[in-house]
Amino acid sequence: MKKMFSKGLVLSAVLLLLFSCKKEETAAAAIDINQIKEEIQAKENEFAETYNSGIMKEIGYFADDATTYPQNNQPVTGKEAIIEYLKNHRDTISKGNKISFTTNEVFVAKDGEQVVEVGSYKVVDSVQAIVNSGNYMTLFVKKDGKYYSLRDMSTSDLPNK
Repeated sequence: MKKMFSKGLVLSAVLLLLFSCKKEETAAAAIDINQIKEEIQAKENEFAETYNSGIMKEIGYFADDATTYPQNNQPVTGKEAIIEYLKNHRDTISKGNKISFTTNEVFVAKDGEQVVEVGSYKVVDSVQAIVNSGNYMTLFVKKDGKYYSLRDMSTSDLPNK
């Protein structure tokens, strides 16, 4: 009777272990990195379109407690403060120029709740000549099924003056 109970206990433990591993594999397999990269790129495209329009507004890009680290400035914290900063510093791109962002890589957490994006940007004038370019990193967090920028920073390829 003890042997039968021991065998049953061992078999139950093995089955439990197998089912636990299977759940982790299923959760990891459900994350589609290419789909997430496309989703992040779409957010960057919407951000660029809004910024280029000259009318900064809430578009669901920044988390409420986001912090951005703008070039040559102090960090700006809070969604409203960031939008206000962008409104007041729109002239850093200058009228007539357009910015665009390219998502080069995404690093997705196993649960899909956080994504680090590594990308590049360029600013072109009215004849498509590049007037500025650089790279950026953004940490996105997922809330209510959508990604929001929690932290971001960028660097310019232009030499220091």
